Amino acid sequence: MRFKDKVVLVLGGNSGIGLAAAQAFAAEGAKVHLTGRNQQTIDEAVASVPGAVGYSSDIAEPKATEEVVKAVEEAHGSIDVLFINAGVGGFAPLEGITEEDWDFVHGVNLKGCVFALQKAVRIMGEGGSIVVTGSIGAHGPIEGNGTYAAAKAGLAMAMKVFARELLPRKIRLNMVSPGPIDTPLLYRNPGMTDEQVAGLKEMMINNIPMHRMGESDEVARAVLFLASEEASFITGTDLLVDGGLIELS
Repeated sequence: MRFKDKVVLVLGGNSGIGLAAAQAFAAEGAKVHLTGRNQQTIDEAVASVPGAVGYSSDIAEPKATEEVVKAVEEAHGSIDVLFINAGVGGFAPLEGITEEDWDFVHGVNLKGCVFALQKAVRIMGEGGSIVVTGSIGAHGPIEGNGTYAAAKAGLAMAMKVFARELLPRKIRLNMVSPGPIDTPLLYRNPGMTDEQVAGLKEMMINNIPMHRMGESDEVARAVLFLASEEASFITGTDLLVDGGLIELS
């Protein structure tokens, strides 16, 4: 019960890693608020997270995130833990990148996350903890992954800067970077067919030293560790949860 009576906001908590983390926070006594863009999956998530409150909100729209933060503030006064997990994928080689795809991926994965952090820290007090979902895509080159990798790499460095800026307020900020995880995001890569997704999964499994995809729960456990007092002397780090893919490459 590391999070008993703590107020936890999970941005992008309606599926995959975000949902697994929301369920884990609730199981440890947290008062969970979560967001997503799809009302059906939000409703399903709330039903699976005891006591949770859900909001339909697009992280690419900072004003929408601000409204969620205001709602949590009205309900509880402050946020103890923030998990910024919302993200989108997108594969295209250099010649195939469009401005629309670039703006879409960066609008969610970089701009949206940065401004979500800005809005939420306003109501965080001393001892608050923030975890942001990064990606191993920011650590190693994968052909066709330029747009996504650029956004996540930019996010990783921005978070290191913000972690230092938040030190005077005694707020810790860390990142967890999953490797290949079998989540719904894998199947929402614009421009990829089902056959291409299957090929991508096979390629990733063949290159992972553990020879399997990771599970959302495995990343969620890392998130809860970083958010908890067990990680009280850790800030500005990027924890890889990748089955050894980057560490052993």
